[in-house]
Amino acid sequence: MILIFDLDDTLYDERSFVISGLSAVARMGEVEFGWNAHESLATMIATLDRNGRGAIFDAWLAAHSCKSRRLIQRCVHVYRSHPPEIVLAPSTRMLLQRLTARHRLYLVTDGHKLVQKSKVRALGIEPLFQRVFITHQYGVRRAKPSTYCFERIRDLERCEWSDMAYIGDNPAKDFVNLNRLGVQTIRVLTGPYKNVHALPGYDACFKIKSLAAMQSIISRVVS
Repeated sequence: MILIFDLDDTLYDERSFVISGLSAVARMGEVEFGWNAHESLATMIATLDRNGRGAIFDAWLAAHSCKSRRLIQRCVHVYRSHPPEIVLAPSTRMLLQRLTARHRLYLVTDGHKLVQKSKVRALGIEPLFQRVFITHQYGVRRAKPSTYCFERIRDLERCEWSDMAYIGDNPAKDFVNLNRLGVQTIRVLTGPYKNVHALPGYDACFKIKSLAAMQSIISRVVS
């Protein structure tokens, strides 16, 4: 069985990356403008929790009467280019190491290509996979639910769609087209989508509460 994993909120908690990026921006604000980094981070996290990620920097800069397109772009650059302070849970690393003994593993992830590369590097997971596919490297139109990267994997492995399993968390895009092709899909109920009710045809074939249940699910899929 070819096992293909999503990255954010599947292998690690993406919120930890967001907090890491906001911390980097807060430190930039302290160095360049003298704004207290701890207070800035608290303010940005409060905005995140209240409104999501859409306009965190706008609100923060506006509170300091410094909002401008140039400074917003500067914040985005610092956020995207900072070395992420994120870690892979030891149990997740052990699981992947066990799986590599019997299966071929791939990673398929959406997102800004430089950001996703930095995440993979920080987590130290690239050696665990045959190949890492960042969909945006092939154009935004190749992002999920596009099956482009999965087709690349199928060609590399010379396998059937039914020989592949995809493990992800977002029922809005991760599974719908793969389900139609006969890929075994597994939804991990973690992250912001854990309580989302999927539209008909959009949910995975299997659902698990955490990656700890992966081994038993893979046994069912293979059998």
